[in-house]
Amino acid sequence: MNGHRVIELFEQWAKPALAMDGDPIGLHIGALNKSISRVLVTLDVTKEVVQEAIDEQCELILAHHPPIYRKLSAIDTSTPQGRLIEKCIKQDIAVYAAHTNLDIAQGGVNDMLSDKLQLNDVKVLTQTYSEPMMKLAVFTPESHADTMREALATAGAGELGDYEQCSYSLKGTGRFRPTSEADPYIGEAGKLEVVDEEKIEVVFPKSSTSRIVKAMLKVHPYEEVAYDLYAMDLQANEHGLGRIGKVEPMTLKEFSQHVKSQLNVPFVRVTGDLDAPVKKVAVIGGDGNKYIRDAKRAGADVLVTGDMYFHTAQDAETMGLMIVDPGHHVESVMKEGTVQYMTNLMQGEKNAPQFIASKLSTEPFKLI
Repeated sequence: MNGHRVIELFEQWAKPALAMDGDPIGLHIGALNKSISRVLVTLDVTKEVVQEAIDEQCELILAHHPPIYRKLSAIDTSTPQGRLIEKCIKQDIAVYAAHTNLDIAQGGVNDMLSDKLQLNDVKVLTQTYSEPMMKLAVFTPESHADTMREALATAGAGELGDYEQCSYSLKGTGRFRPTSEADPYIGEAGKLEVVDEEKIEVVFPKSSTSRIVKAMLKVHPYEEVAYDLYAMDLQANEHGLGRIGKVEPMTLKEFSQHVKSQLNVPFVRVTGDLDAPVKKVAVIGGDGNKYIRDAKRAGADVLVTGDMYFHTAQDAETMGLMIVDPGHHVESVMKEGTVQYMTNLMQGEKNAPQFIASKLSTEPFKLI
């Protein structure tokens, strides 16, 4: 599969528009205009990970943490970063980064962490993005109505909250007269044709417009398709950083042991009374220092996040918010999670590449 198509499919999930301002997502090294048969999914791009990609014969590395976070004034191959870039280019390995857009995406990193922690009734912690909705109304012969509804649903139209394949149909009569230049599916040139038709209406996020219209045109039998597109005041599902949900009541000590076990880390840092009850949990992958007030306002008893600063932990303690810090590296859940998601998404795609989770740990810290 062409690399541009691989990323096009991936970005249907982790939309670039979801990324926070200034986050350097996207293609970092190499080119996508080539055939991709194997993709290595990793948290970080290190020299060891690049060698793993070479050994696994991968043409593309899909990373969570951008390898080039700040703009470079030069690629100095005498530096570690320069040598890493040089090695990727020489081996023709492209590197693509999906950072906060993968954090925020439904089913992304924060949802993966919520699932690991067995949270229930999970909601977005801090809204960062909402997308306007569009409505498509297409007029199709009754004989093709079911095919049209199926094609639109497959393309992602008609998803409303916890419901999918939502549509509305209205039966009516279509009239048209083909000219001598036409090649009609139904009717004859110069003769007025009357056809039993259905008007099918579906809604979808604005960013999906091109995909939805393409799917509609592909299955519609007419040479010239009659359809309408409407912008709506309705907003799509909220997207945002972090998640908040409920757990079975337990003490902070018990919950800390739960986090340690579920996220497979050697230790966690904890603030608060170890005997205090925990019922409502906020979670933010990576560095969540900025979001302690959001977690408190949302009613969280405890915030699970990494890289907690000393003074921020004190501030959280003062406001009555407990902290469980399992480290930044727990975001590595994205490796297996992304492989599973993309493998499922690629089903039915011609020449779909194989997605492989990196077996290497990029955790820089060791416990002594």
